[in-house]
Amino acid sequence: MLRYTLMRLGIFVGCLVVVWGLVYSGLAPRGLGDSNGLWIVTLALLLSAPISFVVLRKERDRASVQIVHRVDRMKANMEASRSQEDSADDTSRAQGQAS
Repeated sequence: MLRYTLMRLGIFVGCLVVVWGLVYSGLAPRGLGDSNGLWIVTLALLLSAPISFVVLRKERDRASVQIVHRVDRMKANMEASRSQEDSADDTSRAQGQAS
């Protein structure tokens, strides 16, 4: 998961550098007034999102498999804990009724 995040961040930073270069060279339009920085970041986000979607498909699939395994493991642990609590409760109730 960390690898996917770092790769996505790297693509964004690369797009940010490219957009910054295009804006300051005059090939891409500048933002209005003082919004130039926001304009550059917005353009970089708009460019990096589809690139990340296509380029990082396999890495995203690996990350989602890891997340599914973690969730399944947590569900199994919770179920095991719940069954232990149920059996302890059943035992205490049975002892209470026998008295």
